[in-house]
Amino acid sequence: MLEACVLATILCGFFGIIFKKNLVMKIVSMDVMSTGVISYYVVIASRDGVFVPIISDTKNIAYSDPVPQAVILTAIVIGFSIQAVMLVGVMKLSRDNPTLESSEIEKSNTP
Repeated sequence: MLEACVLATILCGFFGIIFKKNLVMKIVSMDVMSTGVISYYVVIASRDGVFVPIISDTKNIAYSDPVPQAVILTAIVIGFSIQAVMLVGVMKLSRDNPTLESSEIEKSNTP
C-alpha cells in the first residue's frame, strides 16, 4: 500500500510537469516527483531486523548499510539546489515577460 502511494506521488509530479503550462507549477511538480522518488528509495531500502551502525556491547547483529542514507541526503541537497537555480531563472524570465505561461513565452521569443 505504501509503495502505491509513493508511486502515485511520482506520477502526479510527472503529469504535472507535462500538463501544467505555468513555469512555477512545473518546478513544484518536479519537486513533488523528486520527493516521491526519494520516498520510493527509502521504502525499498528499509528492512526489518537491522540496527543502526553504532558501537555497542552486543555481538552478531545485522547492521544497516549507511551508504543509502548518504545517497538520499545528497539527492535532497542536489534537488534543493536545482530547484533554487530554476526559480532564479524563472524570476529573471519574469522581468521580460508579463506571464509565466510556457506557450506565451515561446510565442514571444520565436523569430
